[in-house]
Amino acid sequence: MGFRHRESAHKASSAGRGQAGAASVEHVGLVVLVALIAIAGISVVMARGRIDAGRDVARAIGRKITCAPRLPDACHHHPLVPAYGWPIARVVRALAPVAAARTGPSGVGVVPVDFRRCRHESCATPDGGGRGGGLTTSGRRRTAFTEVIDSRREGGRVQITYWLYRPTIGWEAIRRSAGGAELAAAAHTRVLISDDPALVPLETLPGRNHYAFPANEVPPWQWRIRGIHDGWSS
Repeated sequence: MGFRHRESAHKASSAGRGQAGAASVEHVGLVVLVALIAIAGISVVMARGRIDAGRDVARAIGRKITCAPRLPDACHHHPLVPAYGWPIARVVRALAPVAAARTGPSGVGVVPVDFRRCRHESCATPDGGGRGGGLTTSGRRRTAFTEVIDSRREGGRVQITYWLYRPTIGWEAIRRSAGGAELAAAAHTRVLISDDPALVPLETLPGRNHYAFPANEVPPWQWRIRGIHDGWSS
């Protein structure tokens, strides 16, 4: 009787391990199936000519995958928020300058853009076709890079510098100062990714000091802004 009891227990234990193994295989299979469906969906969208839409879907999936190991706020809020905190993020948005066009060497108007994605006049020409939304003719966002020095603990104010990059022209610095009154006035300002111009905090911009520029376009801020999050922007 004892032998039969042990044999039955052994079979039950083996069955349990087999079921657990099957469950793991089924889980992996489900994940692979979902991934294949997502890839197929993106392929269909891009095959129909809607390239930008396909890229948007891919970026959204990529953000979901990479959010877990990153700073939590970076996945849920505008980059200004994890960089500066909500009060300063709001006042940085509220005081943002108009990303106006300047005439480039060829006589064409050039607006500030993200230097990581556009380095030529052709992609920085303001859109006159009615699309609006702060886009250029090539669909680039008007952009300003931000730098903040918070001196409130020493009895000072919040100093904000907006760095505007125009291809072939170079950099322009627009400075704002905010105290208690400005921070209070901006308390209900919304901070949205879709706002114009797009705002990119230099303090958390990865590899910001290692981008190469022509001699006439070297950023005045390069190598002098201290990163807020170690490993993000050295």
